[in-house]
Parts: sequence; C-alpha cells; structure tokens
Amino acid sequence: MTNLVNTANGAGGAQGASLQSSNPGRDVQRVGTARFLGQDVAKIHDPVWAVLGNLGDSQCYLGVQDKVAAVQSAMSLRITGDNLSVRLIAPTFTVGVSDGQLNGTPQMRFSLIGRELVNDAASVHLSANQVAGLVAVVASDKPPVGTVAAVLETNVPSVIMSDGSIKPGHDPVTGDPIDLVTAFQAASESDDEIRAQITLHACPGQGSCGGMFTYNTMQSFIGVLGLEPLHMVAPTSDDPRRTEEFPDQLIDCLLVMTERGIRPRDIVTPSSLRNAMTVAIAMGGSTNVMLHSVEIARAAGIDFWNDVLSQDEFNDLSRRVPVIVNMRPFGAYSMVDVDESGGLPTVVNELLRAGYLDGDALTCTGETLAGQIERLAPPAADHRVIYSASQPFKETGGLRLLRGNLAPGGGAILKLAGVESGMTGGVFTGTARVFNGERDLIAALDERPEDFQDNDMVVIRYEGPRGAPGMPEMLDPTSKITTLCRQQGITIALMTDARFSGGSVGLVIGHVGPEALLGGPIALVEDGDTITVDINEDRIDCAQLDDADLLARRTAMWQAAVDANGGVHPDATPVTHRVLKRMRSAALPALLGGGMSVG
Repeated sequence: MTNLVNTANGAGGAQGASLQSSNPGRDVQRVGTARFLGQDVAKIHDPVWAVLGNLGDSQCYLGVQDKVAAVQSAMSLRITGDNLSVRLIAPTFTVGVSDGQLNGTPQMRFSLIGRELVNDAASVHLSANQVAGLVAVVASDKPPVGTVAAVLETNVPSVIMSDGSIKPGHDPVTGDPIDLVTAFQAASESDDEIRAQITLHACPGQGSCGGMFTYNTMQSFIGVLGLEPLHMVAPTSDDPRRTEEFPDQLIDCLLVMTERGIRPRDIVTPSSLRNAMTVAIAMGGSTNVMLHSVEIARAAGIDFWNDVLSQDEFNDLSRRVPVIVNMRPFGAYSMVDVDESGGLPTVVNELLRAGYLDGDALTCTGETLAGQIERLAPPAADHRVIYSASQPFKETGGLRLLRGNLAPGGGAILKLAGVESGMTGGVFTGTARVFNGERDLIAALDERPEDFQDNDMVVIRYEGPRGAPGMPEMLDPTSKITTLCRQQGITIALMTDARFSGGSVGLVIGHVGPEALLGGPIALVEDGDTITVDINEDRIDCAQLDDADLLARRTAMWQAAVDANGGVHPDATPVTHRVLKRMRSAALPALLGGGMSVG
C-alpha cells in the first residue's frame, strides 16, 4: 500500500492517510481510474459530481456531447482551482428517441416508454455511483422529463440545462420560415417538387423542435419549476453561450445548492408546479405537459391532482390565463424569436406583474423566482412575439380538460390554442368515424381522402398507454387532417386514447380514458354515433352511450370479443417485445402520467 500511495500522482502523506483505511477490493478500481485520468488518488472517497446527457439518433441530440464536454471541463477546472473536496467521474449518457422521425410508425410506441427508460438509467447512475451533485444536459421531448424524475427521486443537488432549440428552416422559393410541422403537413402535398423542397430545407442544423411543441413546453416548465436557470431555456442549440458561459454558471448553481443544502424536492413544490403549469398554459404549450407534470410531481412525492390543481381548478386557470406568445404551431414565431425578444424571463416577468405566479418559489440559483427576474431585468413585452397579460395574443388559455360519458373520470385534453375552426358558440357536434389504430387511419387518409366529410369526428382507439402500448403521438394523422381541412375549408375533429405532438393543431382531443384496451367508453363508439364537444361545460359525450340498453349490449359484445381472444381485445396490437410487454402490463392511465407503475 505504501508503494502504491507514494507513486500515485506524486502523492504524499494525505493520500496515505486516505488509503490506509481503504478496502482494497472496493477501492482498487477507483484508484486505477484516478491514476489513468490523472486525478488525485486522495479524493477517491470524496463526494462525487457528475455530468449527464441525453443521446439518440436525431438532430435533437447533435449538440449534447459538446455541451457535456464543456460542462465536464469547466467542472474539472473549478474542482482543481477552488480546491473542492469533490471527485469528478466520467460523464454518462442516456438513451433518447426522435419523436419527429418516428411519428406515424410502429416505433413511435417507444417514445413515452423512453421517458421511463431514461429515468431508470439516470437513477441507476445517480444511485450506484453515489452522485452528490449533477449537471444534466437534456434534449428532445421525453428524456428531459425522465432525467428530472430521476433527479427528484434520488434528490441530490442537481441543475438542468436544455441543449437548445433548432433554428427554423426557410423555404428557398418564398423565404418563409418552415419547420418539422410544416414538413408533416406537406406530406399531403401532391407536388413532388414542393415535398422535396420542404424535406431538404425545413430542419437545418442541430437542436430540438423550435416551436412551442413538447420540447419547449417542457423546457419552459422545468425552468419555471426552478431546476434550470430561466435565461438558459430559449437560446438555440448552437448559441455559443451554451458552451462558453453557461457551464460555469451551472457550476455556480450546483455550489449554491450544495452549500445551502438545497435539494430538488425543496424546489419542486405544489407552488412551483402551479407556476410551471401556468406558464405552459400562457405559452399555449403541448398537451403532453399533462402527462409530464403529473410524472414530475409523482417523482417529487406530490399528488398533482390533489396537492397542485384539481381538474376544475386547472380549467379555471386556463380560462383566466391568456396566451401571451405568438408561437408555432398556432402562431408565427419560434423559440429563436422568443430569445431575441427577452426569452423566458420576459414571459415570466409579464405573468409575475399580472399576479399569475408565486414569486417566492425557490430556484436552483438560490434565488426566488422573483429574485431571478429582478437580477436578469428582462425587457418588456414587444407585442410582436411576446405579449403582455393585459394585451395578450389570445384571450383564452391554451389547454382544457374535458369529462363526460366518453371520459367519466375527466382528463381528456384539448389544446384550445390550436383549434382553427369547427366550433359554434363553444360547441362542436360531429359524426363518429372509428379506426382501431393509427395505421388504419393513415391508410384511409392517404388512399381515400375524399371519404372524409365536414364535421366528421375521427376516433382512434387501442393506442393508449397499454393499448398501443406506449401511447404514441398522432402528429402524422393530425397533420394530414389539418392539410385536408385547410384545402377543403372543412372541419374534421379527432379524439383518441393516445396523445398528440405539441405540433398538432385542430380540434383534437387526446388522453380519452379509460382507454379502449381496458374497456373504456371509447371502445364502445361505433361509426355514425353523434359526439359533442362543449368547452362551455368542458364536456365530451357520445349521445348513443346515454342509452342504457344500448350501452349494455355494446359492453357485452366487447367483453365477449375479449374473452374469446384470451383476455385482450382482438383489435389491440399483439406485442412480443420485452419493453412493450412491460408497458402493456404496467402502464398507468394518462391521468396518472401514462408511465410504468413503480409500485
């Protein structure tokens, strides 16, 4: 032992004292790693700091490794320069998938499951390596939420940095900005040259979706929640601040949290969750926030619907809070424009001034939410990209939860900010067109678009958390429907037990539950039924299901089909993949976050 200590990095007595009481079997690899990396062997028992990133096959993740490397380098220099009693371990990466590339394919079922697997991987890393301080660089839609959930469950000082958005592309003919949603909507374009033009130019460079889709909804949510400095949310992925300025600032946050004993669960509280949801509503955010907010609350030990907001309180909030950004998919601009107009701090400042937020909520900087805003001193709303609450972009909040005989427990969600047509006095009445799976609908839209009529209510079922399994997004069919409606000047609504991309627009209702696989009312709807959506009463109902005798007959027929097929309805997709099987057996309802049960 003496020879080892004296030859390791020129070590002296302090290292000898550290290793005299070591357990050779448990410590020998730590020593070998430290020596190989040129680190101080005396620190092998010091608290561990780590950097984590999300990686996958997509533009969303192209900038992550550079930022992880920048944070790792800054952390190494700070530990050495400040003589901190901390041991830095190698960075690690979790799996990530690309919703954009997978939408409309069977592989999209792995998207929400990916959130759960990121949580698993990050939790193992944090716990097995006894990480005492973490900086996480997150990208795409679901990995950030899985990372945050792991951080909350392990509850060690941690700071999040978003990798950043992609810049919009530009149509080479018109010069108009275009993006991923433009591309999905162009899938129904008959002109091959236009399709190729958009494919080539819609998504240049690196970064996650740039509109107020799910990525920016959740990054804004995480920032307002207090786990990411507010000014780090809006800059694009290729913004040099992300590698040149932000790494040291993140380490400052980690030091503040460590020195003051601030842990993630001190930051994520019912009050901060209400703040984050308020901003999501005010930014016209993705319906996915209803899954992810519940999951984040669960990881923090909080019951969202009892401790944060009831469904009625949520709808009341959505009625009171206006939409104050002019952003894609319901507006004109992207997050790069929001950044140029003051970024998330300006949005938060406008809502604080209007009294919609609790400014006393604690954040990762050690300041309150109001304290962060005071220090950052953001510019006022420009009423072009960011609006004030008194002169909003849209008077009504972006999201609404519906209940009714199709959703007896509530939780069906409508992105009101994205509705383009079809409601008269807040009511839509349509005729059901039923499809037992997304693929059937896509085929019908591609092969027989003339079959769809004004005021159709398309029903997609057996695509819920257990049914698909994995509750895929419906960006492909909603984009095709949007294009069809715009071309013909009609309204085709859609309801499903699946979910939507933040890029979906139109009269679309997701998370309808209980889901079809479990025998929910959506499983009993038939072609020709009359379905009404009423946002005055926050309801979604099928007229035929009010007939008790008819309801009993349909229920009996559905159950007979299940019994004859070994306990699973024959219209549900069979699964053999081990992860899909796990999701089918363990998935929670959408109201509880749509993830895998942990108990």
